[in-house]
Amino acid sequence: MFGGLDIIVIVLAILVISILVAGIKTVPQGYNYTVERFGRYTKTLTPGLNLIVPFVDRVGAKLNMMEQVLDVPTQEVITKDNAIVAVDAVAFYQVLNAPQAAYQVSNLQNAILNLTMTNIRTVMGSMDLDELLSNRDAINERLLRVVDEAAHPWGIKVTRVEIKDINPPANLVESMARQMMAERNKRAQILEAEGMKQAQVLEAEGRREAAFRDAEARERAAEAEARATQVVSEAIAKGDVQAINYFVAQKYTEALAKIGSSSNNKIVLMPMEASSLIGSLGGIGAIAREVFGDQALQSAPRTPRPPRINPDQN
Repeated sequence: MFGGLDIIVIVLAILVISILVAGIKTVPQGYNYTVERFGRYTKTLTPGLNLIVPFVDRVGAKLNMMEQVLDVPTQEVITKDNAIVAVDAVAFYQVLNAPQAAYQVSNLQNAILNLTMTNIRTVMGSMDLDELLSNRDAINERLLRVVDEAAHPWGIKVTRVEIKDINPPANLVESMARQMMAERNKRAQILEAEGMKQAQVLEAEGRREAAFRDAEARERAAEAEARATQVVSEAIAKGDVQAINYFVAQKYTEALAKIGSSSNNKIVLMPMEASSLIGSLGGIGAIAREVFGDQALQSAPRTPRPPRINPDQN
């Protein structure tokens, strides 16, 4: 049986163990605990092994110091142009000051949720529908700035606010689709008209360039003809009879070319005086020799001599 002294020792051992258990607190990584003494905040316990005064101090709030995600439920927003859209979002926040998060606001997550929803309606309600659908990044940035500034006294940092989805009504989506189709058709017609205009401009420029070149060619031909006429006139003035033969041979040759190229004649009758054309050609050669020199005629390709025509054979 235990004596009185043994009972006292056992009671003291149990008391010491109870005091140690009550005074030693282990805080896991990523959390902070607040300590209250008689209901008043005294200090914050950081991750690891911590000691408090047993039966005097107690753990108040256990706060998660890691970044957390808060899902914002879907809500209806009326835009500046009176369009009703359904919007849902997500917010990321992190507790930086445990005492402020524990004692400056009641129900921290609910406060952040209502703050985010209110500012979503405020920010998105001040924008037109087209601006709302095309400037999602600007909306996220503005929401983040407003919500973070409002939640700063609570000892938290709002790191990101993202709009997940914006859903206009079905009839509004259909109207937007028709409007987009009409705008695309308009742009297509404008591009087609611009293409036709450019093609007509290029065609007109081509005709102008061709007319300019034709006029230039006629001008050069006229200059050459005038030069040839001047040379022949000077030769005639000097008493050179072969210059006259030049014009006679030229006209004679042109007449024969027209007769030969006529589509109505199947048989061409050559006159007996065709041999005189050969003599006229000799006059052309003599004139060219006087104008251009013997060297030019020697370098020119020779024309084969036509067969001699015997009048007795006809």
